[in-house]
Amino acid sequence: MYVCNCNGIREREVRAAIENGARRPAEIFRACGAKPQCARCVCEMKEMAEDAAEALRYAAE
Repeated sequence: MYVCNCNGIREREVRAAIENGARRPAEIFRACGAKPQCARCVCEMKEMAEDAAEALRYAAE
């Protein structure tokens, strides 16, 4: 599934960027070699990063 249609960034690429340390949409774009264009995907990227961080917090407990 595409998260960013403008840049053709897929969900698996966003998840890989997050697993490699990206925590903000700007870092995800950088990891994917892209720049935000229309920014419709930023909220979804942010949510995916927050969900991953929350999952790590629970795993650490």
